[in-house]
Amino acid sequence: MGLKDPVGKKVKFVGQEMEIIGIAKDFHFQSLHENIKPLLFYLAPDDTWLFMAKIQAGQDRMVIDRLQQLYRQFNPGFSFEYSFLDANYQNQYVAEERVSTLSRYFAGLAILISCLGLFGLTAFTAERRKKEIGIRKVLGASAHSVVFLLSKDYLKLALMAIFLAFPFAWWMAGQWLNGFAYRIDLGSDIFVVAGFSIILITLLTISFQAIKAALTNPVKSLKAE
Repeated sequence: MGLKDPVGKKVKFVGQEMEIIGIAKDFHFQSLHENIKPLLFYLAPDDTWLFMAKIQAGQDRMVIDRLQQLYRQFNPGFSFEYSFLDANYQNQYVAEERVSTLSRYFAGLAILISCLGLFGLTAFTAERRKKEIGIRKVLGASAHSVVFLLSKDYLKLALMAIFLAFPFAWWMAGQWLNGFAYRIDLGSDIFVVAGFSIILITLLTISFQAIKAALTNPVKSLKAE
């Protein structure tokens, strides 16, 4: 309002001259999608239509019953309506909670399908290159080198997927966060952790078939020759 030392000064509000008796520090009374806006508390005991009460834990039902009796005493004939402040705040973020829940389910489903595909591809590759692996082992190749041989192609694919997906994910997350007046900044640490997680899941998925192929007796692989 552009006032210095406003307490005690007179202002006009809804056609009435009123005195400023106090000021409060800014606080959120809307969702974090909105900037903090001006708010005025109008003290009018004879014109009260809404009040708030702080209830001790476990006393909800008793306090609500007493408030209902008080309401009927001063406002008979009208229904008593109430709500809890935490529920009101939660209702402001129903859409975000729904998106969060769906994202977790779809992410889990995508990871499961990807792991099944990787597992099947690794088994197919190990079977197709069975004789090659046997020859390499006969010529002195170690189990570690065989595991690396079967894993490197899929690690390359995982890295390609990371470099292709992360810019799009960064842009999409930024667009979503822009809908909030108060938001976090997307740091690189989020994507670093996600990248390492993807590589780890890839290694765990293909390791079983890769190690199994590496430990197979080369005699069994080459006996058909």
